[in-house]
Amino acid sequence: MSATTSSSKKKFVSGIITANDLLDGDVVYLADNGSWSREFSDAIVFWEFDSAHSALERAELQTDKIVGAYIADVDMNGDNFLPSHFRESFRATGPSNYFHGKQAS
Repeated sequence: MSATTSSSKKKFVSGIITANDLLDGDVVYLADNGSWSREFSDAIVFWEFDSAHSALERAELQTDKIVGAYIADVDMNGDNFLPSHFRESFRATGPSNYFHGKQAS
């Protein structure tokens, strides 16, 4: 039996945990040792639904650091992973209302 997400009923392949930083609102990704990084490439890739869901539950307890945590699907491209959806690609580049943050570098 394959692992599926409860909301979409599609097969889980791979994903990362993303959220917004509580203080500045920046997009962050769950990285090693439960830390949060603003760099998409630092995110931990989860290959099993159960481990991703467990990590999400632990992340959601970090209410002093982040808000709005969820699992975002990723696709593999060789040794790299990329967002599966436009929304996540857009979030990874930073705010779109003016030139600052990640877009300034």
